[in-house]
Amino acid sequence: MIRVHSLTFGYSQQLPIFQSFDWTVERGETWAIIGSSGCGKTSLLYLLAGLLKPTSGEISIEGEVIARPRPGTGLILQEYGLLPWSTVRQNAELGLRVRNFYGPDGRHAPQSHQRSQNIMPWLERLGIAHLADKYPSQISGGERQRTAIARTLALHPDILLMDEPFSSLDAVIREDLQSLTLELCEEQGITLIMVTHAIEEAAVMGRKILLLGQPPNTKPGIFANQNAGNAEYRQTNEYLEICKTLRRELNDETP
Repeated sequence: MIRVHSLTFGYSQQLPIFQSFDWTVERGETWAIIGSSGCGKTSLLYLLAGLLKPTSGEISIEGEVIARPRPGTGLILQEYGLLPWSTVRQNAELGLRVRNFYGPDGRHAPQSHQRSQNIMPWLERLGIAHLADKYPSQISGGERQRTAIARTLALHPDILLMDEPFSSLDAVIREDLQSLTLELCEEQGITLIMVTHAIEEAAVMGRKILLLGQPPNTKPGIFANQNAGNAEYRQTNEYLEICKTLRRELNDETP
């Protein structure tokens, strides 16, 4: 589905972050990207989103080279991106408004009640339908992130990119949202790629894990983690072993 071929990218004439970098992601896979600060985790995510352009090489999705953001790719950031003057319902509808979502005739935007019909099932699925008329300042951090997830999933993406979306949340809320995100992606057949700095989160979220080293990244470190993705996995020896492996590899990569 996603093919990164001979990617070279950097922000200046100094040492590039990626150099002749290759990576492939198949449809429906869940990936966690981890690495030390400055290794290029967020840059790679923005390149996949079409927000940055490679210096050379290319990134293609379903055979089409990415030159700009594509409608089928959703991006969720740590900061939520909610409008403080809009309700939960209005914030969740924002993506539909920005995309200029058209009705069945292809010419007329749906009425507001039609947008609500589109968004309310997502608010219900994410457990925040009862907060639809609340403002961001009136709800918790976890509820704000659920609103951001609803806003993105309402657009029916086939790829979901997440940049440390749960790092500011309390442990219990973070674990609940990790499990819910994986469940929703599996239900919808969404390919998930998530950047994280936390070893434990990478081990839970990624059935495949991409480890980036210090620039320039030329060959990715890839770890299989096929049994990840549920709360029970955290209690297994396999989970402890992959955490130990990632910690050792990260220590080796740290200058």
